[in-house]
Amino acid sequence: MPTIYMPLLNAGTSVWRPVEATQLSADTYRVEGEIPEDEEWAFSPGTTVRGSQKTFSDGEVGIAAIEIA
Repeated sequence: MPTIYMPLLNAGTSVWRPVEATQLSADTYRVEGEIPEDEEWAFSPGTTVRGSQKTFSDGEVGIAAIEIA
């Protein structure tokens, strides 16, 4: 199962959490898993999102969830 990076809301800074997803097409994914009690995700589990390659502040490159597909 691929990993995508979920933007966290109300974290004070730009924070991305790796989450499991099911790839549906070349750039769409269904968000899997459960939201931890102390986090607010931009997209809920079960949502189909569009993913885009992103370089994060630490230099790591991954697929970021950017919008609802």
